[in-house]
Amino acid sequence: MKKISILIPCFNEVENVGPISTAVEDVLKKDLSSYDYEIVFIDNASTDGTRDKIEELCRNNSKIKAIFNVTNFGQFNSPFHGICSLDGDCVIPVCADFQDPVELIPVFVHEWEKGHRIVSGVKSKSRENGIIYFLRTIYYKLIKGMSQVHMIEHFTGFGLYDKTFVALLRKLDDPVPFIRGIVAEYGAGFNLKLVEYEQPRRRAGKTHNNFYTLYDAAMLSITSYTKVGLRVATIFGFICSILSLLVAFIYLVLKLTNWYGFDAGQAPLIVGLFFFMSIELFFIGLMGEYILNINTRVIHRPIVVEERRIGFDTDTDIEKEADAKR
Repeated sequence: MKKISILIPCFNEVENVGPISTAVEDVLKKDLSSYDYEIVFIDNASTDGTRDKIEELCRNNSKIKAIFNVTNFGQFNSPFHGICSLDGDCVIPVCADFQDPVELIPVFVHEWEKGHRIVSGVKSKSRENGIIYFLRTIYYKLIKGMSQVHMIEHFTGFGLYDKTFVALLRKLDDPVPFIRGIVAEYGAGFNLKLVEYEQPRRRAGKTHNNFYTLYDAAMLSITSYTKVGLRVATIFGFICSILSLLVAFIYLVLKLTNWYGFDAGQAPLIVGLFFFMSIELFFIGLMGEYILNINTRVIHRPIVVEERRIGFDTDTDIEKEADAKR
C-alpha cells in the first residue's frame, strides 16, 4: 500500500491546526481510502498555543505527527526540512490557513499515478488583497524574465513531490533552499504537471507575510537564480560614465567658446551628484544582497534545528516526554 505524507507547516495557527487536520483526513479517507497516510505538522516555534493543540491532536490520533523547531527558521527552510524528513511515497505540503485547497489533494495524487512525479498547484485567481496579488504578478513576470531558469508564475510550493524528487532535495544540501526555484529548475526531468486553482481567503488568524518576508522571498529568488542585477549595474555604470564624460566635454566647449557669458550654476552639479549617489547606493545594496546570499551558503548552518519530534517511530511519545519533565 502506497503512503501519502501530508506536511503542514505552521506558525501561530492555533485556530487552524485542528480544522486543517480534520479537513485533510476527511479528504484522504473519502477519496484516497486505498492509500496509507500520515499528517505531519512542522511548527516554527509558535507562541500562541499552537504546540499544545498539536500535541493534543497527536495524542488522539496516531496518524498525526509533529516536528517542533527550536526557533522560527522562516517560511522556506521549515517546509523544505519537513519535506526532506518524511518517508512517504509522495509528500504534499499544505498551508495551515486553508489557502491551499485540500480538495486538490486527490487531483494531485491522480496526476501522480499517471506518471507525473511533481504536480504543482498554480494560482490562476486569488481572493486575497487585489493589490497584493497584482504586485505578486509583476514580481513573477519580472523574475521569470530575468532568471536563467523558467520560473513558474504564482507557484508557492503547494503540490505533490514524489519520493524520487525528495531524494534529490536531500542530495542538494542547499543551506538556502528555495523550493519554487528548485522545482522550476528540475521539474522537466520529473515530468512536471501544473494544476490551476483559485486561492481562497485565509480561514482564521492573521497572515504572517509582511513587507520584509515578501522582500526576503524576492531577494532570495533574485540572488539565487539571476545574474541580471549585477550585469545591469555594470552596464548602467559604463553608460553613466560615458554620459558624464560627454556632458563634461560639452560644458568645457561651451565655457571655452563663451567664457564670460556661460554660467552653469550649482543646480546641475547638485542634481547630478545626488542622482549618481542614489544610483550607486542602490547597486551597492543589490551587491550586498548577493554577498549576503554567499555568506549564508559559506557559513552553511543547518537548515533547521529541531527541538523534538512526536509520533515518529524513533522518538519518544508525548506521555513519556511529559513523565521525563516531571
